[in-house]
Amino acid sequence: MFVKKFGKFFPSASPVETTPASGMIEIHSQPVPILYRRHHRARNYLLRLRSNKTVVVTLPRRGSMDFARKFVASRAGWLEKQWGILEARSLPPPVLRPGMEVLFRGRPVALEARREEDLVSIRLDGEWVRAAGAGENLRPAVEKHLRLLARKELAARAEELAREQAAPMRRVVVRNQKTRWGSCSRKGTISLNWRLIQAPDFVRDYIILHELTHLRHLNHSPRFWAGVEKVCPDYRAAEAWLKKNSCQVGF
Repeated sequence: MFVKKFGKFFPSASPVETTPASGMIEIHSQPVPILYRRHHRARNYLLRLRSNKTVVVTLPRRGSMDFARKFVASRAGWLEKQWGILEARSLPPPVLRPGMEVLFRGRPVALEARREEDLVSIRLDGEWVRAAGAGENLRPAVEKHLRLLARKELAARAEELAREQAAPMRRVVVRNQKTRWGSCSRKGTISLNWRLIQAPDFVRDYIILHELTHLRHLNHSPRFWAGVEKVCPDYRAAEAWLKKNSCQVGF
């Protein structure tokens, strides 16, 4: 959720404050941590409720804390609605065992495992992966395999789409991003979240094309979204999938 820097809801912002702030906010009578942070590329005030039940407010570089607090207060109803959605979601279990399912290329896939002395072989969508020292929890071995797979496949797909779009991408990296699916630097580097390996192809491609479009429009202006729609006409379906399934991505 966002509001223009000098929106009609509040008076003009006061001078810039340089000290980051944190505190608590009450949602449905429950105290929830709230974190205020600045981003030099942000043009709007952004409000998010993370899956770990923390509220994050992003301020423009020259925004004010007073304006940000009023913005949050004006969005109390939206936060309560998002809290309800979050509470209704079923979070994936912290421990993965044989027979449990993980999301892989947009489909739930049941895990199989067989032990041979100190090695465990894990079957993921028809492929057997050998993991030394794996215990009862298969999560570390499965995550390691998916991250290696993501580095190879996501980078190759980004390079392919960049060639097709004649996008000025200088390099692509695959990272363990906690709050973003992707990002784009002013120097032409595209960063992708390894967890995209769990999403369907059309969602993966949307995120890559989204970031490639940022190479020409380093903002979220109408021109940027027109560019996204031109190269990815079904981007709204991809965003809907992410909104519905993001809690299951990353197991």
